[in-house]
Amino acid sequence: MAAACSIGLTLLKFRKEKSLTLQQLAKKVSLSAAYLSQIEHDKASPSISTLRSLAKALGVRLVDFFEDELINDPVVMTPDKWSRVLIPGWQSDTRRIVHHIGTKRMEPFFTTIPPGGKSKKGYAHPGEEFGFVIEGVLTIIIGGESHEVGPMSSFYFSSALPHSWINQGKKPVRLIWVVSPPSW
Repeated sequence: MAAACSIGLTLLKFRKEKSLTLQQLAKKVSLSAAYLSQIEHDKASPSISTLRSLAKALGVRLVDFFEDELINDPVVMTPDKWSRVLIPGWQSDTRRIVHHIGTKRMEPFFTTIPPGGKSKKGYAHPGEEFGFVIEGVLTIIIGGESHEVGPMSSFYFSSALPHSWINQGKKPVRLIWVVSPPSW
C-alpha cells in the first residue's frame, strides 16, 4: 500500500484539485495517461524533469511534491522497499536504494547486470558518478577509454564525459552505483 505522502498520491491530489482527467494532464505535459497512472499508483518513479513539467501544468511548486516525504524519509531501506528503475537503453536490474530523491544531492542504486548486459552507447550528462563493484567484472568506457572494474574495486568519473558500460563476463555484475546530482 502506498504511503500517505507518496509522490503518486500527491500528484493525484493536485490533479483532482484542478479537476483534470489523466488524459487532460497527459496532453498538457506530453506524456501518456498510462504513465501518469503508474506514477499516481507508485508503480513508476518520475524524473525531476517530469515532475517539473507536472508542477508547471498543475500550478504548484516542484518542492510541493516532496515536503511531507522529506520529513518522513526513512533512514534505513531494506531491499523489499527498494523501487525498480527502468532506464531506456539499459540492460540491467536497477533498484533505487533510497526512498525519495527529492532534494538529495546524490542518487544511489543497487544494480545487477547480466552477462552481455550493457548501457546505451556514449551518453553524457552533468554531474559525477561513483561505483563500487561487489561481484563480477564491469567494463566501463569513459571518453573512449576502456576500464575493467572487478570485485571490491571502485570507479569515479565526470558524467560530462561520454560513458557506457558492458558486462563482458559470464557472471552477473552486482554493484552500488551513485549519480550526483540525481538524474533518473
